[in-house]
Amino acid sequence: MTTTAPVADARALGLAHYAARGVLEHVLARHGITFQQQIVLRAAISADAPQAPDDLVTQVRGSLKADPADIRATLDELQAKRLLVADGAHLRPTDAGRELLAVIGAETAPVTARIWGGIPAEDLAAAGRVLSLVAGRANAELAALTT
Repeated sequence: MTTTAPVADARALGLAHYAARGVLEHVLARHGITFQQQIVLRAAISADAPQAPDDLVTQVRGSLKADPADIRATLDELQAKRLLVADGAHLRPTDAGRELLAVIGAETAPVTARIWGGIPAEDLAAAGRVLSLVAGRANAELAALTT
């Protein structure tokens, strides 16, 4: 008997996202940081130079589609935790912030390898193409809804 692979659809995408996010949030919780805090901190750390708060809000909003006020609150939380610090008109990650993200990365790396390991390269390439197309279309729909 042969089984047919499920067709990719919005439900399958959502289930995969939340399953993987659940794993990540389990690790984040052990370190007292939320998913959104981790995304904002990663954006600050991966920037070539310290970012103005509005620039971080714009970048994170583009990724998470979160409310700007919620992202600003997250910036405040990260500053209160001393993971980001004001540097004039900009925010920069602290050594503690960089270290925390490195620790989280080290803890999630073996899990990520187990989740993604063994998937044929051609399947990953096809999935990447489909996900990129879906994200582009969804972003266009969201833009149309908000204008």
